[in-house]
Amino acid sequence: MAQVGVWPYLTRWYLVNRGGLRAVLIGAISLVLFLLAWHLLTIYRVVFFVRFTNVPSPAAVYESLTRAMHDTKFFMHVMLSCRRILFGFALAAIIAVPLGLVMGRFKLVHEILFPVTEILRPIPAIAWVPIAIMLWPTNEQSIVFITFLGAFFPVLVNTLHGMSLVDPVLVRASQCLGAREVSIFREVYFPASLPHIFTGLTVGMGVAWVSLIAAEMISGQFGIGYFTWEAYSLVQYADIALGMICIGILGLGSSALIRGLGRLVMPWNRT
Repeated sequence: MAQVGVWPYLTRWYLVNRGGLRAVLIGAISLVLFLLAWHLLTIYRVVFFVRFTNVPSPAAVYESLTRAMHDTKFFMHVMLSCRRILFGFALAAIIAVPLGLVMGRFKLVHEILFPVTEILRPIPAIAWVPIAIMLWPTNEQSIVFITFLGAFFPVLVNTLHGMSLVDPVLVRASQCLGAREVSIFREVYFPASLPHIFTGLTVGMGVAWVSLIAAEMISGQFGIGYFTWEAYSLVQYADIALGMICIGILGLGSSALIRGLGRLVMPWNRT
């Protein structure tokens, strides 16, 4: 009897979560097909004039992973990169979100700061490496600064875009009801801009990882970017692929955390 009572619960659970289960199944099949294609390319070596001679096979990368799991230095590289991302990205979000809200609300502030940000925004974060080395006394601070720059502008631009799309009718209605400027920011502008803010945070996290890895390759002595570049210098091809996969997994995980936080903060925006 107890088993009979379980089936309706399982059926309801399946009906509620079948969309997620379908996505997980398709994602797993996609990963298996990717690994299969990777394995075949390393066997045939040359496909349509593209050389895969020195590309390590999935088995070789797995062997590299098993060695790295027993190496404390590898975990130190990963932890240092995560710490740099945390500091640089958090600083970018703390500065860019309020600045974007203020620039979007007050025309004079926008007119003063927008030209400067538009000039600086197209400059790749990696181009700041020489300046960062001169500005900051240590390599660690320079790398965090480069990471900060990579995340800052996507968050700022998306926050400005969210502010520009706020319905002016809602602002006028709140003003007619006697709301002050602080209340309008808290109750109207900020909630309406949150979807775009979290879009900027997600994009900024990806750019932050790109900037961090490039900075670690050029001026770092530790970190997963340095690990990958050192593997290239030592002609350890399996470690190169391992570093790249590790970067992808870390980037995926950090972006997933931001999206999960967005779903918690914006329950009305869930689909």
